[in-house]
Amino acid sequence: MKIRLHGVVNDSIVDGPGLRYTVFTQGCLHHCVGCHNPQSWDLDGGYEEDIETIVDEILRNPLLDGVTFSGGEPFLQARPLIALIHQLQKHKSLHLMIYSGYTYEEILQLGDEAKELLSLCDTLVDGRFDLSLKSLRLIYKGSSNQRIIDIQKSLRCHKVCEQKVNDYGEFVD
Repeated sequence: MKIRLHGVVNDSIVDGPGLRYTVFTQGCLHHCVGCHNPQSWDLDGGYEEDIETIVDEILRNPLLDGVTFSGGEPFLQARPLIALIHQLQKHKSLHLMIYSGYTYEEILQLGDEAKELLSLCDTLVDGRFDLSLKSLRLIYKGSSNQRIIDIQKSLRCHKVCEQKVNDYGEFVD
């Protein structure tokens, strides 16, 4: 199966806690003013890649703490991301983080594939980027309206459970 990508980063330290492999999906319908990745908006832009190639790249790096899915809008490519995660989970357990312009509540209304993708991940940064609420002091978020959500806890409790982050970028209870 193939996925349309804007690009990947093999060793990110800014897209979640620890050392991460970041997948930037191609295509976004939100078009947030001030987006730092407007080149990822075009649904037909970027390039196609086999998910097996991405899984192989991830597995070759034993130092990775996690994988982050960003964009573009990852939920526009839920099916290939679900397949990628299933392939990855056969070999290794990594923290999975996903960024979305949709809110948690909106994702639950997008359909079964979106809900399945959400359920396979650990942490969600949700909400559209709002330039008027931008702050460089925020950890893992671009604007203060966005939330960092513990997905598994939220699904169990049937309500949004925000994840706290300390000054070192580590998740804390």
